[in-house]
Amino acid sequence: MKNLGLALMVLLAAPAISASAQKSSSAKTVDGVPLEVQKSGWGTTGDGVPLEVFSLRSSMLTIRITNYGAHILSIEAPDRSGEKADIVLGFKDWAGYEAAKSTYIGAVVGRYGNRIAKGTFTLEGKTFHVPLNNGANALHGGPVGFDQKVWTAKVRPDGVELTLVSPDGDMGFPGKLIVHVRYILAGNTLRIEYTATTDKPTVLNVTNHSYFNLAGESSGTVLDQILTLNSVRYTPVDDGLIPTGELATVSGTPFDFTHATPIGARIHDDNAQLKIAGGYDHNFVLEGKGMRMAAHVVDPQSGRTLTVSTTEPGVQFYSGNFLDGTLTGVGGKPYARNAGFCLETQHYPDSPNRPSFPSTELLPGHPMHSVTTFTFGVQK
Repeated sequence: MKNLGLALMVLLAAPAISASAQKSSSAKTVDGVPLEVQKSGWGTTGDGVPLEVFSLRSSMLTIRITNYGAHILSIEAPDRSGEKADIVLGFKDWAGYEAAKSTYIGAVVGRYGNRIAKGTFTLEGKTFHVPLNNGANALHGGPVGFDQKVWTAKVRPDGVELTLVSPDGDMGFPGKLIVHVRYILAGNTLRIEYTATTDKPTVLNVTNHSYFNLAGESSGTVLDQILTLNSVRYTPVDDGLIPTGELATVSGTPFDFTHATPIGARIHDDNAQLKIAGGYDHNFVLEGKGMRMAAHVVDPQSGRTLTVSTTEPGVQFYSGNFLDGTLTGVGGKPYARNAGFCLETQHYPDSPNRPSFPSTELLPGHPMHSVTTFTFGVQK
């Protein structure tokens, strides 16, 4: 990682953290790049469980993460003039996230991110049922998923590690599952590492559900922001947003982002798939194997850029279609339709019921490991 050569500044406590909260911090140099990690109290849940916020600061980015649902609370990044703004949607306190839990803003979702048809799947001859929470389907792990759990947190020299133990039978899923999520900051890149082990065969699909708006979290819609996806195929869905099983070409459709295209350029086209989802809420099949680029986004107004790379086989592009202005963000403005976009690196939706899709089965003795990076830059 290139040494950015800037002096480390003293990290200020975010407004949402009480001034009386106990704080601890440490300054490190990671790969020659200055980094400060600060831990602060963040009140308690409604049940009185203590919450914490971890602030990671490099010379370019300031990122805040909480042990509640492993949420990313904020990412402050500079525009082309050097002015920083928070570029992910979020709320000022735990109560805001609790009230908005159906949106999953900023959370790590699981055990199974995205949808499982009818909440039912079969594994090694046994049928399992996840409680329904999205019409006739199970979404993001059921009614009480990873996003509503208080994780155990540990400060690392380069960030923070969050750990969750999901017991056998949790939301109907088999096996005791131990999940680790590591948020690692180096310069202008946030690296998210996911690892998990199980003591029984199970299924697993974890991802981060941050909503980005590169112009700033309360700046309006993202429809003018320009998206490129490393994908020539996507998975069409039925009326319940469950994949049909087809891997359809994006060529000649509003789903073709192989060349840089504004998010809103074709979002209102007369297209059956767009009508089903009210916009984009589809899994895109990523080209290549191993760590490679999934998406690149540019905000022409601010010059901010985001590059997403991953080891996962797909990315769910969601254009914030179900935001309706009833939630007020940390900036004091309502989050209306298309106020943010999500790029959820993942396995495909409903994979446990689609043998032709890449498998999400996790077996004892075979740990899962996945990496996604968010790299932020500026286009002059």
